[in-house]
Amino acid sequence: MGHASSPSATRLDAQHGPSATTVPAHVVFACVRNAGRSQMAAAFFNAMSDPALARAVSAGTNPALHVDPVVVAAMADRGYDLSSATPTRLTPELAAGASHLITMGCGDACPFIPGAIREDWPLPDPHGRPIDEVRRIRDEIATRVADLVARHSWSG
Repeated sequence: MGHASSPSATRLDAQHGPSATTVPAHVVFACVRNAGRSQMAAAFFNAMSDPALARAVSAGTNPALHVDPVVVAAMADRGYDLSSATPTRLTPELAAGASHLITMGCGDACPFIPGAIREDWPLPDPHGRPIDEVRRIRDEIATRVADLVARHSWSG
């Protein structure tokens, strides 16, 4: 993510806080299929956080071919378009430099990322569930993401 001498490294000005060259936090939301929970979490996170302070990606340990259509519909209810999102495999390269790993039901299949703060959010998999259940999962994810962003002051 950059070295102390690079322009993208974090530097603090004692009087003014983070400088314009602060490296954004890199948050990885991980689940098994990357077709539901982690997709919703990354979408909410990237909408709620200041991109200069933090950005998120989502990935899965065994990615599906596409985002679950009921998840796409539930997110559309809230104004988010996941119709073109593509499930992605969680690889060491994708996780490299992550400051935070938020796991959602992948258990031991989720990798250890050296240096990353890990949180586990035990949320049900929306796959195969009716839209009303998926909406409840979506709303729980939105609440947890808002809390995460607030705890770390990533909203700017």
